Amino acid sequence: MIRKVVAYRNYFVDFLKAQDNKVQEKIQYVLDLVRFERQVPKNFFKALENTDGIYEVRVITTFKSIRILCFFDDGNLVVLVNCFVKKTQKTPKKEIKLAEKLMKEYLKEKNG
Repeated sequence: MIRKVVAYRNYFVDFLKAQDNKVQEKIQYVLDLVRFERQVPKNFFKALENTDGIYEVRVITTFKSIRILCFFDDGNLVVLVNCFVKKTQKTPKKEIKLAEKLMKEYLKEKNG
């Protein structure tokens, strides 16, 4: 299975550029799992409960736990929206709200 992964706006790209090379490689590795694996293991990719279709890509490095929030468009397209370094057990509500807002903007732009 091949999914197309795209970034919406510049949140993901700016975050990625700010990371060191090892972290960037790890992020790319996990995104490749999302792209090419039919069943992506839950420890790398899962739906967030109580959201409107938001998923999180989970990247764990030695020093930090990174989350990239995203959603599906047309089944095979994964749209990356915002990312952050997770500091608590729960995903911050403000990050989920931002992802939902960006998803609505994306769909509005796409559908005119």
